[in-house]
Amino acid sequence: MNRQRDDSSCGPGPVLRFERGKILPVEHEPVPEVSRSLIVNGRELATLVSSPHDLSYLIAGFLRLHGLITSGEDIQRLSICDDTRTAQVIVRGELPARIKPAPAPGGSAATSRDSLQVRTAQFSNGQGAAAGHFVPDDLFRLMSQLARQAGGNRESGGIHAAAVGEGRQLMLYSEDIGRHNALDRIAGEALLKGIDLGGKVLLVSGRVSSETVIKASQLGISLVACRTSPTDLAVRLAHEAGITLVGYLRGAGFNVYTHAEVFAPTPADHVADGVTAVILAGGKSTRMKNNKALLPYSGELFIERIHRQLADIFDEVILVTNTPELYRFVPCRIVQDVFPGQGSLAGIHAGLTHSTTPYIFTVACDMPYLNPELIRLILSRKQGFDVVIPESEGGFEPLHAVYGKGCLPAMEKALAEGSGRIVDCFDRDKVAVVSCADVARLDPKFLSFRNINTPEEYFCFRDEMLAQNDDLEGEDDISFAGSPHR
Repeated sequence: MNRQRDDSSCGPGPVLRFERGKILPVEHEPVPEVSRSLIVNGRELATLVSSPHDLSYLIAGFLRLHGLITSGEDIQRLSICDDTRTAQVIVRGELPARIKPAPAPGGSAATSRDSLQVRTAQFSNGQGAAAGHFVPDDLFRLMSQLARQAGGNRESGGIHAAAVGEGRQLMLYSEDIGRHNALDRIAGEALLKGIDLGGKVLLVSGRVSSETVIKASQLGISLVACRTSPTDLAVRLAHEAGITLVGYLRGAGFNVYTHAEVFAPTPADHVADGVTAVILAGGKSTRMKNNKALLPYSGELFIERIHRQLADIFDEVILVTNTPELYRFVPCRIVQDVFPGQGSLAGIHAGLTHSTTPYIFTVACDMPYLNPELIRLILSRKQGFDVVIPESEGGFEPLHAVYGKGCLPAMEKALAEGSGRIVDCFDRDKVAVVSCADVARLDPKFLSFRNINTPEEYFCFRDEMLAQNDDLEGEDDISFAGSPHR
C-alpha cells in the first residue's frame, strides 16, 4: 500500500537530532529569513534575502554602497510591505540607466580596482590611518565585544556579525543570515544616524573577501579584522586601498597582511612590575583521570595556553610541579614544593619562595578562562597589601590571587603544622578584596575562576571555544532583478 503524505495542510515537523545512535526530538528554532523585492523610483532593482530585523538599515546601506544615495536626506520615502514582500523607496534624482552592482566575491580584479581608485588616491594624499594609529590590545577587546554580542544567537546559529569600533569601544553592531548584508546594515545605520566611519575599525565574524574590502573602502574604513583568513584578492585590494588587513584575530595574536605600520608598539604594562606569575600543576586529577595540564585544545595543551596568556602580561612565569619531567617543553622556570604533598598552599609557598619579585600571581593549571583585564585589576590593588584576592558568588578565590613575600612566615607555620588551608594564612589587615561587583564588570559569568575537573567539563569547554572560533561562512545574499538565485 502506497501512503502519500499531504504537506499542503501542515508545516515542517519537529526538529530531530541524531546523537549516539538515537534520534530524538530537540528544541531548535531555525534562523528567520525574509525576501523583499527592492523597488526604487518605481523600478525593481534587486531581491534582498536577509534577516527580518531593521530592514531600513539594510536598504539604506545597499543604496549607499551602490552609489544611489550619499546621505539619509536622499531617501524621500521608504516603506516595507510584508504582504506584497516589497520595499518601496523614493530617492532624489534619476536612477542611472544601468545599475552596476559591487563585484561578488571572486569578481574580476579590474572591476574591483576601478571601485577603489578614489580611496587609493585619498591614502596617497595622506588621509589614511597614520603610523602608530592602532594599539593591538584594542583589537582584542573589540573582537571580544563582537563575540559577546554575537553569542546571543548561538542557539539558532547561522548568523553573521559585523561591527565598527574606535579605540576600545564598539560603535555599531549588526547581524544577518548573509555575510555581506551584515556590512550593508552597518553602512545604512551609519548613514541614517550621521556617523562618520572614516578611520574606524571594521570587524567581521567570517572571512574577509574582496567585496568586504571594496565596501570597507567606500566607507572610509582604515582597518578590517576577522577571526579567520582573508582571500588573496582581498589582500591585494586592501594593499592598494591603504587598508590594514588583519586575520586570525583570536587568542593572543593575529596576522597582519597589509600596512602593518599603523600599529603602535604595545605600551609597557607597569601594573605587572614586581610580580611573577605562578602556575600550580600539582593536582592529582582524580576526577579527570588524566593530567589536566596536558589536555589538548586547538593545537596546544592547557598548560601551554595558560603559560602563553600569562607570558603576555608578566616578565617571568614559574611553573610549580613535583613532576618536572612532564613539563620540560614549557619555556619557563620549573620549581618543586618545599613542603611536598600539602596541596595548593604548598604550591603557592614554593612559587613565592622561588620568585625574585616581591609578589606573585597564582593560577591553577586547569583554569583556562583567564581574563587579562581582570588580572590587571587584581594587580593594581596590591600596593600596601600582602594579599589581593577576588571574590565570586561562591566566596574567596585563592587560586586566582596575588600574594606578597610578607605571607611566607604564616604559610611556613601553617605548612609545618600540617594545615593546608590557604585562608588560614591571611592577616586580615593586609588583605585587599576585589569585590564580586568589581569582578562582574570585567567577567560577568566569573569564568576566570572556573576549573575543568571532569571529562564533561572539558568537553563543554572545548565546545564553547570551538563555537567562538566558528568560521561563519555564508552564501551570497543579494540577487539582482531577473536572477533566479540568491
